[in-house]
Amino acid sequence: MITDPIADYLTRIRNAVKARHRVVEIPASNLKKEITRILMEKGYILSYKVEETTLPQKIKIALKYNVETKHPAIKMIRRVSRPGLRKYASVKELPRVLNGLGIAVLSTSKGVMTDKEARTQNIGGEVLCYVY
Repeated sequence: MITDPIADYLTRIRNAVKARHRVVEIPASNLKKEITRILMEKGYILSYKVEETTLPQKIKIALKYNVETKHPAIKMIRRVSRPGLRKYASVKELPRVLNGLGIAVLSTSKGVMTDKEARTQNIGGEVLCYVY
């Protein structure tokens, strides 16, 4: 049994990037689907597909690499808030990852969003992970 599914999700992506896999398959949940959507919108992954015909549902993520240098788009993906120590941030305390070059994924009262979107909407929340 997995005690922290978000950490498992991030670790599967991290391991797939290190192994230079093109596609990684992850068990689906609504929170994982939202994090994947954000990664897609911000250009860290090529595409994703939710397979709803299989049980349990799975998310297939196509990882993104530079065509010429073959470097991955995701340099680092790290869990911040964890079950043993939750990290919450108000609007004034929202983190800036790599001075704005990376993103922090937040779970807020208005859904899952990046730190920049949370600043524009003037809300804080739980800091799930950093990506750059």
